[in-house]
Amino acid sequence: MYMVYWTVYHNGHSAAHAKPFDTKDMVPAMAFMEQLRARQRAGEGVRFITMVSEHPDSVGHPGVDVTGPDYDWKKRRR
Repeated sequence: MYMVYWTVYHNGHSAAHAKPFDTKDMVPAMAFMEQLRARQRAGEGVRFITMVSEHPDSVGHPGVDVTGPDYDWKKRRR
C-alpha cells in the first residue's frame, strides 16, 4: 500500500492531506505526486509532498528490535 501526504498553506493556515493507493498502483501514486508538484511550481501553497509505503504482507514488525544475549554479529574487515 502507498500513501501520498502533502500540506496546503493558505492565508497563514496549513492543512495536511493524505491519499491512499493500492500496492499495485505505484505509477498512479507517482503521477498524483507530480500533479501536486506542478501546482507547487505554479505558485500554490502546496508543500511537503511525500510518499510512503507499507507492505500489507510484511513478515516482521517495522522498526528496530532489541537483540538477545546470543546475538554475536561482527563486521569482518580485512
